[in-house]
Amino acid sequence: MATIHRKTKETDITVELTLYGSGKSEINTGVGFFDHMLESFAKHSLMDITVKCVGDTHIDDHHSVEDVGIVLGEAIAQELYPLSGVERFGSASIVMDEACVSCDLDLSNRPYMVYEVELEGKVGNFDVELAEEFFKSFIQNARISAHIIYQRGKNKHHIIEASFKALAVALRRALVKNDRIAVPSTKGTL
Repeated sequence: MATIHRKTKETDITVELTLYGSGKSEINTGVGFFDHMLESFAKHSLMDITVKCVGDTHIDDHHSVEDVGIVLGEAIAQELYPLSGVERFGSASIVMDEACVSCDLDLSNRPYMVYEVELEGKVGNFDVELAEEFFKSFIQNARISAHIIYQRGKNKHHIIEASFKALAVALRRALVKNDRIAVPSTKGTL
């Protein structure tokens, strides 16, 4: 289990993460819709995740969402690397009613993100551009390469939730243990 604590002038965050869990979560970021997304991420990745965040939400939710991405990504990287005995690559297309979002990823130890989800406005009080901020900081700190691509849909809630679930399921699939694979790279290390 990884435990990461990060405190800045803007946020105070603690994340506990078990990579091979059962999907249990205890999430409290002070941002309701974001909590819902992280609960969904835990459920579908089958990781056990606890997030406690006290942030400057009296300003807005940006720092809390971005910094949780940093800390959650760091926790995953701590548990992942050095990578051995797993599939390494994962993909998923997630449908939520009319919406569909796909995620293809590589547990590469080299961060790179392609994010093609164009949204504007809010879901409740949540600024939809914060989803991209979360993914950017999460992917950078988890040191994975991920392409999150909008396929179709109109409902912003469905599109964002499908994005979180697609990342979760692609991660779960990439983390499938395979004892025939030592280090899943021709380089000999990741």
